[in-house]
Amino acid sequence: MAVAILMGVFTALLLIGTPVAFALGAAAMATVVYLDLPAIVVVQQLSSGMNVFSMLAIPFFIFAGDLMMRGRIADHLVAFAAALVGHMRGGLGQVNIVACTLFGGVSGSAVADASAVGGVMIPQMRKRGYAPDYAVNVTANAALIDLLIPPSHNMILYVIAAGGAISVADLFTAGIIPGMLLMAVLMFTAWVVAVRRGYPAERFPGWWALARLAAAALPGLMLIVIIFAGVRSGIFTATESACVAVLYALLVTLLVYRSLNWEAFREAVLGAVRTTGMVMLIIGTATAFGWLMALLQVPAATVALMRGITNDPLLTLLIINIILLLLGTFMDMAPLIMIGTPIFLPVVKALGMDPVHFGVVMILNLGIGLVTPPVGPVLFVACAVGGISMWEATKTSIPFYIAGITVLMLVTYIPALSLWLPGVFR
Repeated sequence: MAVAILMGVFTALLLIGTPVAFALGAAAMATVVYLDLPAIVVVQQLSSGMNVFSMLAIPFFIFAGDLMMRGRIADHLVAFAAALVGHMRGGLGQVNIVACTLFGGVSGSAVADASAVGGVMIPQMRKRGYAPDYAVNVTANAALIDLLIPPSHNMILYVIAAGGAISVADLFTAGIIPGMLLMAVLMFTAWVVAVRRGYPAERFPGWWALARLAAAALPGLMLIVIIFAGVRSGIFTATESACVAVLYALLVTLLVYRSLNWEAFREAVLGAVRTTGMVMLIIGTATAFGWLMALLQVPAATVALMRGITNDPLLTLLIINIILLLLGTFMDMAPLIMIGTPIFLPVVKALGMDPVHFGVVMILNLGIGLVTPPVGPVLFVACAVGGISMWEATKTSIPFYIAGITVLMLVTYIPALSLWLPGVFR
């Protein structure tokens, strides 16, 4: 009965539009009252969930991404991407995907990517005759690459939700090849759609212009190298790398590009504070929710249920993927990572699946939910920039959705895509 109250209150509150953090907290409180436990337990769990030192990496990475976005780093990355791949058919679509990939290595946020790169690319694409639904779908789906390319604060959330026993450096490394694979598949999909619709290619500016634009983009791109090399080599931890990212972002935007003024800095600070407050509240309430699930032995029951349905590892992974895809359509990524990891990680461990591999699968899976209605926050941002409704974008999103699902299946069933590169660095 306690499990029914926990899940029932949470689901009912979500259905009537209650913010996720409050739905999690209210469900936890209702269950604690039913179990006749002290109500202060929920507050203690909420506090302990946010009072984790490694969690400091999240606000710093968010702040670094905001600084890069307000400091117009995206403009330089878009210009470089345009020179690099703009000459392909449907060139601006290809530019959009490559620019999102490059900016993802700087911001680590899919929403920031859709806003920053989309703010530059979507108006340009519409001006050149590209349909707004195509521009929006390319932008929204390309933004998902950010979730896999370091620095991704969602990967840090997964490590924390898994109990901190997983190496952040391994998880950062594991996401690189799947991220590049997603980029390649999306570029192919965008090319196929562009050919069908008759979209043009851009003029290649020449090798000298390409080299000049690459040099202009290099200071921003160096952030990826600094973070990855620093964490991978053990020079600094993920938390320290986030602090380094903020300092580097300030130096680049103030001294190199000179694009960050006081107003932009203030907006970056306020934006980071708002986002951090929202994320940390979700983490705290999800911790209380997860503690109750552990107390009620929900993870153990899930393992038993899965084994009762099938002993086939391939089918079990398919079922988990379907469940996560469905949950991702109406819940945001952070709470699903905090809630879903303690439930499904024991299941996949029982199958012999590496937790790092499952982390990449889970993040990519939940990322697809970010572009799937009815919630779809990344799709919503892209639609707002493009000036169209989510329904207009969704009607023609099937090719891009198929591309994402294809990559998800490849990453799920070919562990080497995630685990080979971390093995090289060990």
